[in-house]
Amino acid sequence: MTEEEPRLSAEEMIERLEPSLSLRRRIRAVAALVAGLAGTVFVSALWWSEPGPLPGRTHLAFALFTVFCLAWAGYGGWLLTRRVPLFATDRVIAGWIGLVASTVTTAVLAVVAEQRGAGLELALGVGGLFVAVALVLVVRAHARRAALLRRLRELTGQEEA
Repeated sequence: MTEEEPRLSAEEMIERLEPSLSLRRRIRAVAALVAGLAGTVFVSALWWSEPGPLPGRTHLAFALFTVFCLAWAGYGGWLLTRRVPLFATDRVIAGWIGLVASTVTTAVLAVVAEQRGAGLELALGVGGLFVAVALVLVVRAHARRAALLRRLRELTGQEEA
């Protein structure tokens, strides 16, 4: 008579595939939250302490950077509150935040460089590199999420919709 190995339920298998909040994810979440809050405080303090009237594009840039920092802080806070498997949703969200931030920042820098008549190629080159990296991360995150959801359906016996 041979001993059978204990069988795992579908839920236990899923937990092993994608733990809800590993130490690594907690550290990432806290880092995003702290960096986002610190960035928000820093950018806001810099924005409001500038002497004299600022041009409209400067107000826009400060507002955008503040929004990006708040997005990262919100992401970190959201990630810390999750107690269920995320199936790489966190990676997808982080990728999209990075893609939007790098695209908008590149566009703003290109407009400023064009208005000043210098450095447009550099702004587009460096910005394009950041956008390309962010795009690769978004594609990889979506692929990872799709693989995890496919595995979830296999383990739970659900058919694809």
